[in-house]
Amino acid sequence: MMLNLLRRAVSNQVQQHVRTVHTSNAAYGGIFIHTDSPENHVDMPFDFTAENKERIEAIMANYPEGHKTAAMMPILDIAQRQHDGWLPISAMNKTAEILQITPMRVYEVATFYTMYNRDPIGKHHLQLCTTTPCMLCGSDGILKAIEEKLGIKAGETTPDNMFTLHEVECLGACVNAPMIQIGDNYFEDLKPEDMDQILDDLQAGRNPKDGPRGGRFTCEPAEGLTSLTETPTGPGYGVRQDL
Repeated sequence: MMLNLLRRAVSNQVQQHVRTVHTSNAAYGGIFIHTDSPENHVDMPFDFTAENKERIEAIMANYPEGHKTAAMMPILDIAQRQHDGWLPISAMNKTAEILQITPMRVYEVATFYTMYNRDPIGKHHLQLCTTTPCMLCGSDGILKAIEEKLGIKAGETTPDNMFTLHEVECLGACVNAPMIQIGDNYFEDLKPEDMDQILDDLQAGRNPKDGPRGGRFTCEPAEGLTSLTETPTGPGYGVRQDL
């Protein structure tokens, strides 16, 4: 009986929130084919800064000879951060050169993980989770608030290159749904008015407060603690004094 009621409740919620499948650019789950463009082509020069070269050497030192390729993902991340948040093909080729592997092995990784942006993005990358827990908790309303305020759809960038919006798969903060990742920060327990405030702060050059917006600490129960409500006992509690 309870299982049937749960199924019916979920079905009703999905029907209320159902929408057409969104479309996004090729860098986010589309066709993984590179086409040279003025801002992204194989002849575009790319090299790591002296500081990043030191970081790469330190990362590669963690891996034994014959296994340096394991450093590929952090090196690509460094390249992306250096290049305004996206990864040109010349940076992939440079990574292959450093690791002494064929460029194709780097392309395979860069096209598999959506954390690597293969097209230019705005200053603030808005990655909104719209999978099941977030959808049931109102992510469609958050998406609508962003689209109306910025005048863009998922997969698009504002004309001033300030914001890029993407719908993404689960970001692992389901208990704080709905949530959005902006840059490296999570903003959780969102309501449409929270999203408006966050965007206002970013447009004004301020740093909005990250984490839960509803007042709770991290992922504690929304209605308050139900266990672990007392100060934990210290070391030695319950142990005989003569031991």
